[in-house]
Amino acid sequence: MKDKSKNNSVPYFDMQFITSSISTTLVLLLLGLVVFFVLAAHNLSIYVRENINFSVLISDDMKEADILKLQKKWDKEPFVKQTEYISKKQALKEQTEAMGTDPEEFLGYNPFTASIEIKLHSDYANSDSIAKIEKMIRKNTNIQEVLYQRELIDLVNENIRNISLVLLALAVVLTLISFALINNTIRLAIYSKRFLIHTMKLVGASWSFIRRPFLRRNIWSGVLAGIMADAILMGTAYWLVSYEPELIRVITPEVMLLVSASVLVFGVVITFMCAYLSINKYLRMKASTLYYI
Repeated sequence: MKDKSKNNSVPYFDMQFITSSISTTLVLLLLGLVVFFVLAAHNLSIYVRENINFSVLISDDMKEADILKLQKKWDKEPFVKQTEYISKKQALKEQTEAMGTDPEEFLGYNPFTASIEIKLHSDYANSDSIAKIEKMIRKNTNIQEVLYQRELIDLVNENIRNISLVLLALAVVLTLISFALINNTIRLAIYSKRFLIHTMKLVGASWSFIRRPFLRRNIWSGVLAGIMADAILMGTAYWLVSYEPELIRVITPEVMLLVSASVLVFGVVITFMCAYLSINKYLRMKASTLYYI
């Protein structure tokens, strides 16, 4: 009875365990990269959309104090992420630096008007929403013009939509491939123990008793593989952000936390499911069929 309860026939840590863990790590690493690219692409799309701005040109008849009041009013709108007031003098200075000449010198007056640059939250950075915002802004009689690149906005949104669909399809395909690869690795490991499983059945061991060490072993393998894959992904992300600090806007701590959690959960769930299905397959087999598979 003592020997049966220990069930030492299935060692936890051996060369087969290490090989299986390394193989699972490589597959989880691939799966983690897919999750990372999906989440990073989402952050990148938000970053790009929120950096699309449009200019509201203000009439010269409007006093600067009133313009600043209007800016504060717009700052409270739900669609506004950020606004910037550019005075006539500042606009002239910026254009002079850009063109290399001062237009005021040969025109005799400042040809530029004051403006407010508006950056929108990503949910409102599309042509339909901007059209409604433009209509609302134009109700003020001191607004001369609302300038934005409609074609650029449509192109950005279309590209983001297409990339999202491609990444989603890639994620589904690679998830299935990952499951198949891990399943094959575990099936081969359990295949080598098929006669041991049959022997345990002959001595009266229950199916749950036989399954238990195999499931524990593969769960630990999944945990170890998930930790190793997470360490590689975290290290790579840290190196990328150290090399280019601006990437922190895309590779956020939240993204890496979700990637790490996803890899660990996938590692445990997939190894458990594959081990459970493989063990049940051999538990159902008769002794005569074990020699012909």
